[in-house]
Amino acid sequence: MEGFSGQMPFLLLMLVVFLFFIILPQQRRQKKEKNFIKNLTKGDRVITKSGIHAKVMEVNEKDNTCVIETMAGKLKIERSALSLEMSQKLNPTK
Repeated sequence: MEGFSGQMPFLLLMLVVFLFFIILPQQRRQKKEKNFIKNLTKGDRVITKSGIHAKVMEVNEKDNTCVIETMAGKLKIERSALSLEMSQKLNPTK
């Protein structure tokens, strides 16, 4: 039993490290991504997760899609296919 009580502070420290360095940053990232998708507006310049650069032409709240315009034409895609990190490079103020 003595061995377990000696390991308890180490286990608690590991739990705290796991919480602060893995779980909390992931939750913050998910919240930012959700806000990005929710606040998407016509005219925003975006990059999809597959690397396509485009401009938002219309946003459909019903089915959570948007129409984007690329140099090749217009595409209807899921809003979740847009990349927050890459799109922020195009729109640093958003």
